[in-house]
Amino acid sequence: MSSDEAIPRDERGSRRGRGHGRGRGRDHDGSREQPMVPRADFRSYYGRPVLKPPVWEWKIPAYLFTGGLSAGAALLGAGADLTRRPELRRASRIGGFGALLVSMYLLVADLGRPERFHHMLRVAKPTSPMSVGTWILVAYGPGSALAATAEVLPAAVRATLPGRLLRAAARPAGLSAALFAPGVASYTAALLSQTAVPAWHGARQELPFVFTGSAAASGGALGMLVAPVAEAGPARRLAAIGAAAEIVASRLIDRRPGLVTKAYTTGRAHRLRRASEYLTLGGAVAAVSVARRSRLAAAAAGLALLAGSALQRFGTFEAGVASTKDPAYVVVPQRERLEAADSERRGS
Repeated sequence: MSSDEAIPRDERGSRRGRGHGRGRGRDHDGSREQPMVPRADFRSYYGRPVLKPPVWEWKIPAYLFTGGLSAGAALLGAGADLTRRPELRRASRIGGFGALLVSMYLLVADLGRPERFHHMLRVAKPTSPMSVGTWILVAYGPGSALAATAEVLPAAVRATLPGRLLRAAARPAGLSAALFAPGVASYTAALLSQTAVPAWHGARQELPFVFTGSAAASGGALGMLVAPVAEAGPARRLAAIGAAAEIVASRLIDRRPGLVTKAYTTGRAHRLRRASEYLTLGGAVAAVSVARRSRLAAAAAGLALLAGSALQRFGTFEAGVASTKDPAYVVVPQRERLEAADSERRGS
C-alpha cells in the first residue's frame, strides 16, 4: 500500500489543495477550483479584539440625547416666539438651556478633566468633527443662555434698564440658537460616523437623519409635556415629523446590505432600538390624535417620545460597542472588498 492510499480521501484532497498554494484544488474534470478548507470564523486576533471597544461610559449616549433635546427645543422656542405663543416659548427656552447644561456636564464629566474641553478651543480644524462640533456648541450656547435668562427674570428686574435690554435681546438670541440648532443635533452623528467603529461608520449615511429626527421629536415632546394644549400645536407637529424621520432612517439602517446591520438587529442594541421605535411611534400617533384634546394625553405622548429618543441613542451606542468586540465586523468586510477587487481584475 502506497503512502497516498493510506491517507483518507478528504485528507489527500486537502494536501493536494495546499499544493496549489491557496488551499484550493481542481474538480475531477479540472474545470474549476474548489475550496479545500472551511472559511475562517474570526473570533479574535491572537486572543485580542481587532479594535478596542470605546472607553466611553453611559454619559456619552446621555450627552447625545440631551444635546439633541436642547437643539429641538431651541427650534421650537424660536417658532413659538415668532407665532406669539408665550407659554410654549418660555418652556422651550428654559428646557432647551437646561438640557444644554446637562449635556455639557455629561461631556466634561466623561472627558475626565474640565480643561480638556477648553483645550479643544485652541484650534479650529474643519476636517475634524470633534473640532467643528466644539465650535458649534460655543456658537450655540450664548443664544440659548440669553434667551432662557430673559424668561426667568423677576418682575422687579424686568422694569429696570438692564432687564428691558435683556428682554429686547431675547428674540435675536433665540433665533441665533435656532440657527445653530441643526448643527448641534447632527454633529454628534458625524462624530460617531468618522470613528473606526464598524457599526457607526457603516451607518454614516443614515445616522445624521436618525439623530436630527430624534432631536426634533424630543424637542416637540418637551413642548407637549409642559405647554398648554392650546399653544402646543407646533410642538405636536414637530414631534410627529421628527418621529417619522427617525423611524424611517432607523429602518434604513436595519436594511443596509452587509454584516454591519447585524450589530443593530441583534443583542442589547436591537432590544433598545425596538423599544425606542414602539415608544416613538406610539407617541407620534398620540401627538396627532388624542394629544390635541387632552392635557393628560399630551403629557403621556411627550414622555413616550422623550423615552424613545433616549433609547435610540443608547441603542446606537450599544451597536457600536458590540461591533468592536467581534473581529468579524472588521475582517469580513475587508475580505469581501478584496475578493470583489480580485473578481474585477479577473473580469478585466
